[in-house]
Amino acid sequence: MATMDRPTLDRETAREVVDPASYAAWDPLLDTFDRLREENPVAWIEPGEEYAHPPFWLVTRYDDVMRMSKDNATFLNNPHTVVFSLTEGIEFAKAMTGGSEHLVASLVTFDGPIHMKYRKLTQEWFMPKNLRSVEDEIREIATAAVDRLLAEGEEVDFVKAVSAPYPLHVVMQIMGVPEEDEPRMLMLTQQLFGGQDDDLNQSGIKNLPPEAITQLVAGAVADFEAYFAKLTAERRANPTGDVASTIANAVIDGEPLNDRDMMGYYIILAAAGHDTTSASTAGAMLALAQDPEQWAKVKADRSLLGGIVEEAIRWTTPVQHFMRTAAEDTEVGGQQIAKGDWLMMNYVAANHDPAVFDNPRKFDAARSPNRHLAFGAGAHQCLGLHLARLEMRILFETLLDRIDSVELAGEPKRAKSTFVGGLKTLPLRLKAS
Repeated sequence: MATMDRPTLDRETAREVVDPASYAAWDPLLDTFDRLREENPVAWIEPGEEYAHPPFWLVTRYDDVMRMSKDNATFLNNPHTVVFSLTEGIEFAKAMTGGSEHLVASLVTFDGPIHMKYRKLTQEWFMPKNLRSVEDEIREIATAAVDRLLAEGEEVDFVKAVSAPYPLHVVMQIMGVPEEDEPRMLMLTQQLFGGQDDDLNQSGIKNLPPEAITQLVAGAVADFEAYFAKLTAERRANPTGDVASTIANAVIDGEPLNDRDMMGYYIILAAAGHDTTSASTAGAMLALAQDPEQWAKVKADRSLLGGIVEEAIRWTTPVQHFMRTAAEDTEVGGQQIAKGDWLMMNYVAANHDPAVFDNPRKFDAARSPNRHLAFGAGAHQCLGLHLARLEMRILFETLLDRIDSVELAGEPKRAKSTFVGGLKTLPLRLKAS
């Protein structure tokens, strides 16, 4: 199919979809997605002068994204990268890996049948039944986080004080990484995944020339490998109940995991386990700070907390997209898709589709059903969704026990990021109980 036959977006709209700054200016972006769902729900995006990238299809309707998410035979996670990347980033990954567009090989990048074999290694660990065994430990971490929050006084940045460090600490404890190594893990993930927001990316990667960035990322990969090789050796000699022990001693088709796959497993758990929950936690707190009546209601009736957690995850949509590659000629939303085409499943657009969610921009804790796509769907649905919900519930139980009222103390700001997004600052005024 010739490119000229494809419904191609105008330059300005195409730039908005791929520009990290667009995702910090939330309402204008949602306006754009509203228009595209009506006029051009499956649209072709060509690279522009400012952003050089392979062309791709943007998919904005909930039903289309849900169908693609569940059809893992037609819409593949390989060979092209599963996260939107500029051409220079793709070429960099290929240079680093010897040809793969994926800098890290992980559950996120595997297709069936190998994907399910790897997923099953830790799937049981992240089920609600098993997570009950770490609930007390998570509650201790939440209590310590709220202690630190209240010690800062009445005015705080909730992101910096709680929603960023709390989930990182939880996932590192679950993985078996000692607390003193957490700053190192955070820095390494920033170096590897090169956050797009200057305020959040403290690794200095933005200010470096390309050859220095190559050296920095290569160093981070080597550092990760060395760290987790040591942890693996320790867990093989003395297995414990943590996730690191499960990965270190895992066997696929009679063989232990190779070094690249094992490192990918560790990295995806380390990286995916904190930024996403941090974003939805801050989103829930923003919604409650904007609605004192809702805070008072849930403080009096904790049965409402489940709805608040679920709606915060939809309303925030921390993972803003994933990419897929068409395995064969197919169609999406009535649009013909050619074999090999790259497609963006935009979860922000899908989770704000008024055909599925009444008044989608409104935070509605009573929304039911709430079949959002923030965790994906089908075989690649987020492995840690039960953990994320548990972390948020425990933290908010602790906050509600100890805080009488909360209100905004300034203008919240969102991160500039096309992939994982959410608030980067949330200034609050708190009154302790």
